[in-house]
Amino acid sequence: MRRLITVCLAFCGVAWLAQAAEIPEGTLVRVRLGQTISSDKARSGDMWAGTVAEKIVVRGKTVARRGDPVEGRVVEAKASGRLSGTALLELQLVSIHGIHVVSDTYSSEGGSHKGRDAKAAGGGAVAGAIIGAIAGGGKGAAIGLGAGAAAGTAGAAATGKKDVSLRVETILDFTIR
Repeated sequence: MRRLITVCLAFCGVAWLAQAAEIPEGTLVRVRLGQTISSDKARSGDMWAGTVAEKIVVRGKTVARRGDPVEGRVVEAKASGRLSGTALLELQLVSIHGIHVVSDTYSSEGGSHKGRDAKAAGGGAVAGAIIGAIAGGGKGAAIGLGAGAAAGTAGAAATGKKDVSLRVETILDFTIR
């Protein structure tokens, strides 16, 4: 009889712990990154670490406290090209204090190249045409226009990468699904 009571109590305890360990769908989880993650270095499938930024309470019970460890994975990482291609970084939460979870995806996209690259090429072309016209008249302006546009495009290519970088200690919000 005593053994039966012990087994029942153990079963009830395990059931209670399992219930407390579940984090229901729709729960907001704030996470502080434990490392810097950037679109040019990260690869899809890479794991990342962080900590819980605000305690998580489920049905009146604290499931995770501030500072508890979390793990996530990089869903997608795409580096920026020099003249085209937008950087992309997508992260997902997979574990909170040892509890397996599935979260939505945090996504951050880099800026577009189009406006800045066009301004660099156009500005170079105008400057080249002016310098060429001063130095060689109409023919010099035409030569300067082409050379200036090429120099402006080369300058944009040299400085054009717009990768996404999430620094250590950045706080991200995930929703459990």
